[in-house]
Amino acid sequence: MTRQLESSAEKVYALAFGAHPDDVELACGATLLKIMGEGHKVAVCDLTGGEMGTLGTPETRKSEAEAARIVMGYQSRTTLDLGDSKLFYNEENLAEIIRVIRHFRPDVVFANPPDERHPDHSKASKLVTDAFYYAGLQQLPTTMNGNVQKPYRPQHLLYYVQFRHLEPDFIVDVSETFAESRKGVLAFVSQFYQEGTTEEPKTLINRKEFLTGLEARARYFGEQIRVMYGEGFQLSGTLGLRSFSGVFSY
Repeated sequence: MTRQLESSAEKVYALAFGAHPDDVELACGATLLKIMGEGHKVAVCDLTGGEMGTLGTPETRKSEAEAARIVMGYQSRTTLDLGDSKLFYNEENLAEIIRVIRHFRPDVVFANPPDERHPDHSKASKLVTDAFYYAGLQQLPTTMNGNVQKPYRPQHLLYYVQFRHLEPDFIVDVSETFAESRKGVLAFVSQFYQEGTTEEPKTLINRKEFLTGLEARARYFGEQIRVMYGEGFQLSGTLGLRSFSGVFSY
């Protein structure tokens, strides 16, 4: 980990995982701001440092991730060094993610979707999905800084939308937080279009049209629920309702 976690747990309401720095900001940043606006704590965990990206350096990616943490207001941002483009499914990587889940003890976990354009995204999804379950097993011990962690399984695992279109199971109204969430995206200065820069290598995400497309998707999801902006999510399981009228009061 590039950030050393303390031995004692830091309870948060939501823990958002991304394969690379900026995954979370691009896909569910406005929802995370909404959660924090409702009085809850949010933590982010990047599984890699994004060191294999065409643009930027490991040092700039690290500093940009920290800048995004500050501007977004996360309780914590942890970066695991699991290897960009080497994000293998193995016992060691699973254990690292389990440690993070047991440390933060979130109610809700956000993750990359299972089927994605970038192989690391799909691999991250599988790792987080399995770690989400295994973190609750009593007979699977993990330690942090020499201390044995207690088993813990969060209540909900949600997959956000990235490059490939997914039909969401539900859409969050982020009309009041979408504009603010763009500050988190633009904190990754090396990765996205900047007016006047013409000599950088062209990538999928540094085209001028890329961020415009993201806004168009947010507007599309918003239109589905008759608001300005929305972010969509798929459920990993069946959602149980304790309050029926609260869900349908929107």
